[in-house]
Amino acid sequence: MDKRKVIAAYRRGFISIQECAQILGIESAQIKGLVNDPQYAEVPIVIKKHSANG
Repeated sequence: MDKRKVIAAYRRGFISIQECAQILGIESAQIKGLVNDPQYAEVPIVIKKHSANG
């Protein structure tokens, strides 16, 4: 699973910090460094627009 998606889920309040660490397979103490790392910034959400013509 993409680390950025897991961290984004934590930031949005969908999972706890402990769940985030468990999913990523790291210690809870290490997760704080990842959460603050700009490399793992928000994942952009892509919205596909459907054309009216089909």
